[in-house]
Amino acid sequence: MSTDLILTLILLILSLDFLLERTLDILNRENWSASIPKELEGIYDEEKYAQSQAYEKDKNRIGLLSSILGFVITILMIVCGGFAWLDDFVRQYFSNPIALALSFFALIMLGSSIISLPFSYYSTFVIEEKYGFNRSTLKTFILDKIKGALLTAVLGGGILALIIWIYTLTTVNFWWMAWALIALFMIFMSMFYSSLIVPLFNKQSPLEEGELNTAISKLAKKVGFKLDNIYVMDGSKRSSKGNAYFSGLGSRKRIVLFDTLIDELSTEEIVAVLAHEIGHYKKKHTLSSIILSLLQTGAMFYIFSLLIGNASLSEALGAENHSFHLGLIAFGILYSPISTFLGLGMNVLSRKNEYEADAFAAEHHSAEALGNGLKKLSVSSLSNLTPHPAYVFFHYSHPTLLQRLNALKG
Repeated sequence: MSTDLILTLILLILSLDFLLERTLDILNRENWSASIPKELEGIYDEEKYAQSQAYEKDKNRIGLLSSILGFVITILMIVCGGFAWLDDFVRQYFSNPIALALSFFALIMLGSSIISLPFSYYSTFVIEEKYGFNRSTLKTFILDKIKGALLTAVLGGGILALIIWIYTLTTVNFWWMAWALIALFMIFMSMFYSSLIVPLFNKQSPLEEGELNTAISKLAKKVGFKLDNIYVMDGSKRSSKGNAYFSGLGSRKRIVLFDTLIDELSTEEIVAVLAHEIGHYKKKHTLSSIILSLLQTGAMFYIFSLLIGNASLSEALGAENHSFHLGLIAFGILYSPISTFLGLGMNVLSRKNEYEADAFAAEHHSAEALGNGLKKLSVSSLSNLTPHPAYVFFHYSHPTLLQRLNALKG
């Protein structure tokens, strides 16, 4: 494949992806209406509905500006040889391929962070603040950014270094050895994310004895779900939005409740939400998702191994010689249509799994309590309850609230 053809494909893919996202945004905006739709009566009142529409418009506006800027900068970096210039710059100081790649991506991440920082700040301290969601202080905001950058450098940089090291040792066994490395990392993170990573940002405390603890334990015993780890996380440190999640495998599994969720929902509603999370585990959704992700990762590395040795990948970005890290960027863009297609399939499966988890909660606890809990969470977070079907198809891993409520009734 010639350098010119690869460059053309890269620019075409980036442009079509940008146009697709903007089209979906337009379709989504056209679904907004000034008056409350009939299907939302009893869920949203007029005031809350008007707030939700304003909130969506404000988020959409800042998101549009951010995406346009990101698209323009990426195109300019490619067309004007910005990536190649940066590659030449780091080569003045490093010759080792691992040091080259790490320094190159460190500068890319630094530039990206500087560009995105004003948008992140505005979203947190202007938009989220305006609608009463933000509880983050400037200190917490800055520390989160620093911790996130350090985690990316340590974990992301460490994995990248190992992958390049494997590649330099053998190009024949590269793809499956890199796949095995990523697989181990994914499984490790699935098991220990909540106990190792989350504490860097939030405090997690065991749920105190009382009515809620008793109700949760009773449900777990009823459905044959061994659960020793129920934690409450200080989600209110950053936002008033409630949430809950299930993590881990085997003996490492745990349920984490945001303190905002406990404040917002009744005991029955919280237990219903947890019954939904337990449903995912009992239906083996967590395990199947990990397996599918591993298979997709293996396929990606195999395709990558077939192309990375082609100097045309890095030359398409302006490099004069073969460069692993520039080839990685080019491959990432070229692979994105496949990634999008696989992502759509995962979203379809995920929405199916959500219906099954809802049905599990309805069967083993209460459809009414789950429905009421979902309504409260959606209204309190000013969720858009009437997204365009095309937007849902491309971006939603969960069915819409109205779809879930209708399924619970059936």
